[in-house]
Parts: sequence; structure tokens; C-alpha cells
Amino acid sequence: MNEAGAQIVVRGTRIVYAERGEGRPVVCLHGNTGSRRWFERVMEATGCRVIAPDLPGFGESEALPDAPDIARYADAAADFIHALRLTGTVLVGHSLGGAVAMSVAVRSPDLLGGLVLVDSAPPSGFPTPEARHPLIERMRTDRELLAAALRATVPALGDEQFFSRLVDDATRMARPAWIGNALALGAFSCVRECGVFSKPVLVVWGRRDVIVTEEMARETAQAFPRGRFMVLDHVGHSPPVEDPPGFVRALVSFVGSLEREAEGCGKERS
Repeated sequence: MNEAGAQIVVRGTRIVYAERGEGRPVVCLHGNTGSRRWFERVMEATGCRVIAPDLPGFGESEALPDAPDIARYADAAADFIHALRLTGTVLVGHSLGGAVAMSVAVRSPDLLGGLVLVDSAPPSGFPTPEARHPLIERMRTDRELLAAALRATVPALGDEQFFSRLVDDATRMARPAWIGNALALGAFSCVRECGVFSKPVLVVWGRRDVIVTEEMARETAQAFPRGRFMVLDHVGHSPPVEDPPGFVRALVSFVGSLEREAEGCGKERS
């Protein structure tokens, strides 16, 4: 990336991140082949301190020493939140990042104040047929093929220069992660644990999504005691880049509801 990001070392792994704004911390986790750039256009959100890291092995962050695994990514995300000393964090997870965010939520529920899952992998996992693995491996070295695959995830994005930068970032993903992330998503499941996270959860789904179905998105919302489902009709798999203003409105509204709930609880205690 051309834009310099801040850096922090978490358990020996260098994490690069972008940060903007003031207010309740909102940590945004990108999806497979992604980077912090996928949240670049939604960093200005009233009342929010938005922080978008490159997950380990993506963008400019160092890779973890072990094979890709959702739980290991979640450990890195939780350690990142601890290292920045954030409290009441709203964790936003897009696609694969949604699986990571759910893993953080069910394993460390007290670490978070709320959860926003954007066209997320469902809590039952997202297996990739083994027959597709050669195609995934080809994308690692074939930029044209990779761009075509990414294009399908952002049908409402018309900025070609920005899209090209997203493709550039995708090419930086660590080599083991190409097949490794597909295997990790297939092995992931937290259906039985979702009930332990009793804080508000907003599930956002784009109706033009060609990866995550409406059934999957509704499954995700229904898995949590306080899950709420929102449909964005005009976008596909990636609302933060396809409709930044719409995504920011949804995020600010969700964070505002958390603040009002906290104020109400404070009045009851007094």
C-alpha cells in the first residue's frame, strides 16, 4: 500500500493498521484476500474511533508462524484489541473476517460491546469444494483471474482505480493462506457457542451477494440471542466499498443504540 499505516507488535507479529476518529472503538476485520483498504472509505463515522488492521498474513502485516486457522486469527484480533487497550469495542467482520469476529465474540465475550457481521461466513462454516482448490491456487499468480473473482464480489463498485488497489493488496496475501483460508473456513464452526454472546449483533447482507446467501445471513442473525438482520438491496458482497455512506449510516446507528442502552443502564443503577 502507498499509505503508511500505524504498526504494533502483538505476540511477536507485526500488525499494520489504519485509525481515524474519536469515540467508541470500532475494529474492522476484512475478508479473504483483503486488507485494511476495504474499510478505507468508512473510516469517518460520527462517534466512532474506527480502527482497521491488516490481519496476519494480509496486506502489510506479518504472517502467523502456524497454518491459517480462524481461531488463530481470532487470537491475533483479540490480542490486538488488548494491546491498544480498547474497551467496549464494536467488532466488525466482513466475509472471512466475520468468522474471525464471531470466534472472538464467543471465546472472549467480555472483550466486546457489540458485533457487526457484514456478508459474513455463517457460524456453521463455509466449506469450499476441493475441486476448486486448483482455481484458488491459480489466482495467487494470475492477476487477471484474481481480478475477475474479486469483481464478482463488488458489483456496485465503479471506481476502477480503487478496485485495482484492492487487487494489488490481494496479491500480497501470504502464500499458505490461499488454500489455507479455504480449509480454515470449512473447518470453522461456532453454532453451539453463539448463545454465550448476549450483546447486540447486527448482520448486514447485500442482496446482490454471489457468495453468501440470504439463508446463510439469516442463519447468522438467528444464532445470536440479540441478532438483528439488515438487507442492503443495491449492493453485493462488500457494502463498505460498494456503498460507504449506507454502511456508515448503519454502523453509526448501531453504535448509537449501544450508547443509548449504556445510558439507560446507568440511569437504572443510579
